[in-house]
Amino acid sequence: MARAHRAYRERPLLGCAPAHLARLLRWVQLMSPIRPLPPVISCARGAKGAHVKRIQEWLTLRGYGVALDGDFGPATERALAMFCAAGAAASWNGVADEIVVNALERPMLDAVADVRPVPDDLRSAVCDVAAQHLREHPREVGGQNRGPWVRLYMDGREGKDWKWCAGFVWYVLAQAAKQLGVPMPLKPSYSCSTFVERNRGGRFLPGESPQLVRRGDVFFVRRAGDDAGYQHTGIVVDVQPDHVVTIEGNTNDEGSREGYEVCRRVRAYGRLDFLSIAG
Repeated sequence: MARAHRAYRERPLLGCAPAHLARLLRWVQLMSPIRPLPPVISCARGAKGAHVKRIQEWLTLRGYGVALDGDFGPATERALAMFCAAGAAASWNGVADEIVVNALERPMLDAVADVRPVPDDLRSAVCDVAAQHLREHPREVGGQNRGPWVRLYMDGREGKDWKWCAGFVWYVLAQAAKQLGVPMPLKPSYSCSTFVERNRGGRFLPGESPQLVRRGDVFFVRRAGDDAGYQHTGIVVDVQPDHVVTIEGNTNDEGSREGYEVCRRVRAYGRLDFLSIAG
């Protein structure tokens, strides 16, 4: 499958008039930069390193829990043999090659693939992409805000300080925009409050005006009390007079802002504000 391109880095472009250069730079910056999935490194018993830990993470996510120590020992080898014997990959020959690793990572490969049928518009594309990710049950593994799904949504970052709800929103928007070949609808940030501030002009929809909210828009949960700012975000996939249905990352069945998975939620308008993806 096609791999997405790396994030854009601004650099001088020669031979362009200033006005044309400005328009070109704005277009490139608005297009959807997505980090490609990491390459597969074949390995076998005795190997050590991050590529082994990645295999162990996926074994655990697929129901074959092993220690996430980056050491390809007998337990990892046995878990891989069991995974292959279950019919998920070719017969185990002692090597975790591209065929085996791709089989392990199939949920992520399916999540980041172009949605089918091709959506007619960006709002439909955003909702379809979010639903496609939800079906593959993205979740943490190995600790708070850790694992391959978190690294996907956070451009390689992970750890306690990297709450990934905004990263999930950003990735879904980027994937949808990339498939349709259109600019990113919003300026991204991994901070919910900064995300709102960067896009407030012409895009901000206060929760008191729910009649303006549409499928594909982004919701934000206001912090409780007098402290300004936002603490959680996600994608709106259905709008009703008294509630919205959402798909959101770094949450759980209780709707926590510091959860561990991608979930579908039903939220009253209460403490919600929104950003429209169509200015």
